[in-house]
Amino acid sequence: MISPSPAADVPTRVRWHIVAMLMGLCLISHVNRASMSVAGTDRIMGQFSIEPVKMGAVYSTFLLIYSICMIPGGLFIDRFGPRRALMVAGCGSARFGALTGLTGWVFSSAASLLLALTLVRGTMGMLSAPLHPAAARAIGNWFPFAQRSWANGIVTAAAIIGVAVSYPGFGALIKVVDWQGAFLVCAAITAVLTIWWTLYAKDWPAQHRGVNEAEKELIGTSELHEASASGSRTAGWSALLRNRSLLLVTLSYAAVGYFQYLFVYWMQFYFDKVLHLGETRSKYYAGFLQVGLALGMPLGGWLSGRLAHTLGVRRGRAFVSGGGMVASAALLGLGVMAREPVWIVAWFALAHAAIGASEGPFWATAVDIGGSKGGTAAAICNTGGNLGGMIAPVMTPWVSGQLGWPWGIGLGGVICFLGALCWCWIEPAPRTAKLNSKPSAVS
Repeated sequence: MISPSPAADVPTRVRWHIVAMLMGLCLISHVNRASMSVAGTDRIMGQFSIEPVKMGAVYSTFLLIYSICMIPGGLFIDRFGPRRALMVAGCGSARFGALTGLTGWVFSSAASLLLALTLVRGTMGMLSAPLHPAAARAIGNWFPFAQRSWANGIVTAAAIIGVAVSYPGFGALIKVVDWQGAFLVCAAITAVLTIWWTLYAKDWPAQHRGVNEAEKELIGTSELHEASASGSRTAGWSALLRNRSLLLVTLSYAAVGYFQYLFVYWMQFYFDKVLHLGETRSKYYAGFLQVGLALGMPLGGWLSGRLAHTLGVRRGRAFVSGGGMVASAALLGLGVMAREPVWIVAWFALAHAAIGASEGPFWATAVDIGGSKGGTAAAICNTGGNLGGMIAPVMTPWVSGQLGWPWGIGLGGVICFLGALCWCWIEPAPRTAKLNSKPSAVS
């Protein structure tokens, strides 16, 4: 009798290939999003004599349609699977990214170009809606319970890196092939990554020929696969809207969205116009804060997985997400009170890193609560984050006009602290959920 090969007991690493592809798709998709503002600032507004307010309407159209279509996108994920949902999102980002560039060659007047860009970017927002919920659902399918926060953290960090590299990278590309050609180059890269995902990825480990039994046992999602196959057609997704834990996760993530969009839209202005640190320095400082956010995301996800084995899943995730939000509020307050630029930037960067650390547990918890409707649950959570984010750009200058900019910026810390309190009552998953015997192993 032939004894089994020792290699059969070693888990394969297909799940890490999956997360690498998710990182690539999220990174390039966010490059395609942020590149619109780079092209607008560097070329389009000057070339076509377009006012900033009108150009801003094009930017806002993407976010508005993206938010409206988030929950329908979640339903699509749960009906057709994350593989197909990400295929649609990737194809949409590639096709309408290319069409963004083509409009510059087709239309010669500002009015016609603005109308075309509004339609193109709005459609791109609609097709991009499933991106992050589908990535979170794929991680829920492919990773063991204790590793999901960490995997979500590194995928979300890749998206932030995509935003950060867009400004210098896409700007440099514009200088070489102009803005129309730059959009076509990014669209081609997006198409290649999407084809790679479509040919290689599967919705479940059991469907992939490269996964051995040891990795299937490590992941332990076979029972969820069976429940999804039978329950996804019968369970009502509207029940998620009555789930207390999911509503609290969504409310708390709205506070995170408010905090993050406050940094995105107003930190450069605050550094330049309020603190008078200079235009060039202000841009670098604002970009440095995004680096802090990206670094905090995988760190928080890893820490959540480690603490799940010592404190339990509920306490571990609450400590990282809730604790990270409390720390962000305190660090933001220190930054507002500081007087030296180096300390202001340092405190703000640490605040951004702390809020980034909270990201992974949010996505993992939403998918775990949703079960067979994990895509929809993640979409509901992300809708809350987008709504909170849409309030920050308006609320911040209004409060600042009434009470001063320190109060306008500091309000983000108050909202973040209140959002952290939600974690006192959030139950991330059924109490019977099993953890790996090894904390957050990366085998």
